[in-house]
Amino acid sequence: MQTSDHAGRTVFVAGGTSGINLGIAEAFAEAGARLAVMSRSQERIDAAVQRLRTFGGEAVGFSADVRNAAAVAAALKSAHDALGDIDVLVSGAAGNFPSTALGMSTNGFKAVVDIDLLGTFNVLRAAHAYLRKPGALVVNISAPQALHPRALQSHVCAAKAGVDMLSRVLAIEWGGDGIRVNSVMPGPIDDTEGMARLAPTADDRAAVVRGIPLGRMGSKRDVANLVLFLASPQAAFVSGAVIPVDGGWSANGAAGLRP
Repeated sequence: MQTSDHAGRTVFVAGGTSGINLGIAEAFAEAGARLAVMSRSQERIDAAVQRLRTFGGEAVGFSADVRNAAAVAAALKSAHDALGDIDVLVSGAAGNFPSTALGMSTNGFKAVVDIDLLGTFNVLRAAHAYLRKPGALVVNISAPQALHPRALQSHVCAAKAGVDMLSRVLAIEWGGDGIRVNSVMPGPIDDTEGMARLAPTADDRAAVVRGIPLGRMGSKRDVANLVLFLASPQAAFVSGAVIPVDGGWSANGAAGLRP
């Protein structure tokens, strides 16, 4: 099987109705996989499922908030009932808003941690029973804030650092089941809500690009290609890794984002 051939495989993407996560779902659908997506918005779910079905394969969607463990478990059970054992699980639900620590309420900090970190735990814990054993891949979508402290991002830095450590721990705990667990860390990705918030002006975007050694923003397909590779036999011994896809931006200190 080539990295672009995933015919007959089942892929579940939490948060898979927009942005980077939808881009990952589309790439797997294009490669022949069966798709299940989950998010809070039924409107976005319906649109994503319709889009994914244009690639010619099966696609189903489920409404659940990753902070609600019971709802997440029900969605994963329904996906398993519809499509069978899950070969690839992508957990990508995320929340963010710029704020100083002193300007942020406890509830504001908790909301991001609950979505990013607790939500990831809820998805992975509930999915374990439905993952193919051996052979499944779990990919958690991280962020450069997990490695690089950033003003106005204390909540995201804390949450995403926790996500990466959870990936490493579960790679150890689930390795005996033949399940691989990795984090993918997208850098500045064009046409995403995250970059629109963190670099809202043309000057902000130009400053970010100057800090990227490859000299351009990434695309959603750049991220999807890495996940496709991780799901291929060529990556069968890759587990417990945190892999940036950022054109060298994190190696350059994640330069360019202004406080």
